Amino acid sequence: MSRGGDVLWGILLITIMLWWCIVERLWYFFNEYPKHRSEKVNRWLDRSDRASWYAVCQKNQIVSEIECLMMRNTKTIPTLIALLPLLGLLGTVTGMIQVFDVMASLGSGNPRAMANGVSAATIPTMAGMLVAISALPFWTFIDRRHKAEKITLQQIIESGET
Repeated sequence: MSRGGDVLWGILLITIMLWWCIVERLWYFFNEYPKHRSEKVNRWLDRSDRASWYAVCQKNQIVSEIECLMMRNTKTIPTLIALLPLLGLLGTVTGMIQVFDVMASLGSGNPRAMANGVSAATIPTMAGMLVAISALPFWTFIDRRHKAEKITLQQIIESGET
């Protein structure tokens, strides 16, 4: 952590937040969502009146409630994924500033002093890109699962069958 500069602490914090959101969404879709969906769908299917204006409003409310539960934290994940490479670039800039400071004070004849700045410039970029790239497949899965479950939910409610 010391070789990568202070920006690595920010990358670590964002990484923890990102993976917390990803694990929470995966947990929801695999454990909590089936219970919520069956509870809300059964509430709809238990109604005798499904054709009146009020019933249509209730159906839309049920779909909206479930969709809100599915959407929680889903906008945070791509934001954090986009933020990580930017923080890595910030680390690159601060590392290069270190290199230029060393060159200004000691001249270009001290490669060991310049190497610290170069490592501080490259490590945050690599860390930010690595975490962002590793999180993309999980985000894609969560996004596709949300869209598929939304379509399935609408079909179940429209057909009236579980």
